[in-house]
Amino acid sequence: MSTGVLIVDDSHFMRNLLSQILEQDYRILGEASNGAEAVKLYKEHDPDIVMMDIVMPKCNGIKATAAIKKIDPDARVIMCTSVGQREKMKLAVKAGADGYVTKPFEEPSVRKALTDVATA
Repeated sequence: MSTGVLIVDDSHFMRNLLSQILEQDYRILGEASNGAEAVKLYKEHDPDIVMMDIVMPKCNGIKATAAIKKIDPDARVIMCTSVGQREKMKLAVKAGADGYVTKPFEEPSVRKALTDVATA
């Protein structure tokens, strides 16, 4: 059975882009546009990996990651960050992020991040 992924980003374009990159080798279990939705969908779908944007309305990726890790300490979360967000990335790692990719996404780096986290 293939690895199930939850995609979380407030940008429909970015969610679509990630889906296109991943759909061939991964099962897309759901998409969320904010951290609160991400936590809800995590509980419903129990994905193997969460692709989580850091900056989102309502509940950012750092808070959502912490909430997901509280529910499931073994959850695997890859943060999606823009170049130059070093401080936010440090907070994300503290919250439990297992890896990260930087925007703009390039297919090889997204695939490598997923492989690294899935096999860790």
